[in-house]
Amino acid sequence: MMDILKKILNKKPLQTPGRPQGDAAPANPKVNFPLKGFEQERNEIPLVDPLSDQDLTELNALLDWNCFVVDAHGRRFGNVAWSGKRDRPEKTHDPRHQLLQDRIDLSGRHVLEIGCFEGIHTIGLCRLAGRVTAVDARMENVVKTIVRTAMFNYRPEVFKCDVENWQHQLGRLQADVCHHIGVLYHLKDPVTHLSDVARITREALLLDTHIAQPGQATEHYQVNGKSYLYRKHGEGKDVFSGMYDHAKWLTLPTIEAVLREGGFSSTEVLEHREERNGPRVLLFARK
Repeated sequence: MMDILKKILNKKPLQTPGRPQGDAAPANPKVNFPLKGFEQERNEIPLVDPLSDQDLTELNALLDWNCFVVDAHGRRFGNVAWSGKRDRPEKTHDPRHQLLQDRIDLSGRHVLEIGCFEGIHTIGLCRLAGRVTAVDARMENVVKTIVRTAMFNYRPEVFKCDVENWQHQLGRLQADVCHHIGVLYHLKDPVTHLSDVARITREALLLDTHIAQPGQATEHYQVNGKSYLYRKHGEGKDVFSGMYDHAKWLTLPTIEAVLREGGFSSTEVLEHREERNGPRVLLFARK
């Protein structure tokens, strides 16, 4: 598999993206972050655990990883994003997945993951569900998810999809359950998107998103002749940002109303968190 990756990426072994040049170059956390010695969040990774340290270092250098998991030997598979960002091992057993599983048995069901990033949630979903489809708007994330899940010996269907320009792909995206974490608050038209999600989701939705407080939603836009209040949020250009220059943050009542209009008969707020960027909710909806 390593030889295949090298051919696909057309990169030399051990060539870490962003490696600083010269003795005076600043320390680069992607290069200098330790490979070994991690005690927390260890995983049995069938196709990583047998690798030598040299092979794993090479694997980590083939792609510009922005998060990492830890194998059974306490070694890093992946990398940090930058200093202070994604510098701890990711949990492949996400507690939110258990909250979902407690409400709808995923075994035998088809789960659609919107915004797979680098495959961390995808791994957890593959453990629980009968079938997993994972999509992301960035091709680099599609490739990383395919590589990461393959090393765990999982084979989800993974492909590129811009969820605000996906009308031609909706037929391929129909699923029993939609897993939707960390995406809605990056979208410029979240109302239309949620309506589309309702069309392709047969049974249930797990949605984790930032929201606007009612007093913050001071701007409005039209969808099918109806006006929706929102808070405008600027987007950056890194891999943790949305695909457009701004996003629209909806209030929780607006989100719930759009889901009801789409056919979800009930919604349950599982968590309400105050985070650095603002309030955030975890919501479960069922048809």
